[in-house]
Amino acid sequence: MDRTPEVVVVGSACRDLVEDDARGWRLGGGASYSALTLARLGLRVGAIVVADELAASSTELDMVRDAGVDVVVVPGSRGPVFINIETPTGRIQKTPQISDPVDPRALPEAWRTAPAWMLVPVAAEVTEEWADVPPPDAAVAVGWQGLLRVLTAGAEVQHLPPTSTRVVRRATLLGVGRDDIDPSLSATDLVDLLRPGATMLFTDGIHGGDSYDVGDGGTVTAIRHWHSIPIQRYVDPVGAGDTFLAGVFAARVHPSLTTSWVDGNPDLRMGAAVGSLILEGPGLYGVPDHASVVQRMHGGENPD
Repeated sequence: MDRTPEVVVVGSACRDLVEDDARGWRLGGGASYSALTLARLGLRVGAIVVADELAASSTELDMVRDAGVDVVVVPGSRGPVFINIETPTGRIQKTPQISDPVDPRALPEAWRTAPAWMLVPVAAEVTEEWADVPPPDAAVAVGWQGLLRVLTAGAEVQHLPPTSTRVVRRATLLGVGRDDIDPSLSATDLVDLLRPGATMLFTDGIHGGDSYDVGDGGTVTAIRHWHSIPIQRYVDPVGAGDTFLAGVFAARVHPSLTTSWVDGNPDLRMGAAVGSLILEGPGLYGVPDHASVVQRMHGGENPD
């Protein structure tokens, strides 16, 4: 890439162990899903990731590159490895391999002036120093769930309570799921941890979710609800939260992506469409293009 990206994505290219792939794993990670989603929606994207040798040379990461993403793998790094177990009460994760942090020093100098950033860890690999990397006026989306995990090699992943870290308070847009936090906490308990002017997306699976605009002193200045969009088939839930966040962020960075939607909340509708489509394919192969997203936004029918 000979130009500064519109969006810089930071995180890991992790490997999820699965039984339906001959390799025994499938590429994942918030950065992989987010970068591919943004690129297929038409944005110019740079992604800096930690990845082990298998992930770095995978066909999926080549697919991300083929979509136009300039991928920088931090030299000598390794991303996390997950075992995902879906249960009626939520996902249980185990990790045979923990992640290295993403080193900001590996960031290309030309990328540092990018106007939009996605910090989307899956295993706390985006450290606090990343809060100071985006320009002060940049839009910054943060996937909170990846900062709420404690990984110990060979053990079940443990969860941390949400706190107001520097990365969290840098976010202008932040996504978190109902199943990422203790059931005793509500969305309004979380907004006090965010910066004034930020928006929090509180997702709740098939129930859709709510968007909270944060004012001074942790007040909520606006709440918007979105509905999930029905799917045609259910294949794989991994990546739904990351692609939803990327879809909302893309619509905010480029409002022209949603001009055909006139029924209100176009950013949330685009996120819901992307999050719906990702469920219908295995892993990154389910990430849709812009035409498919627009069609799903309109209930499956092509807009006029």
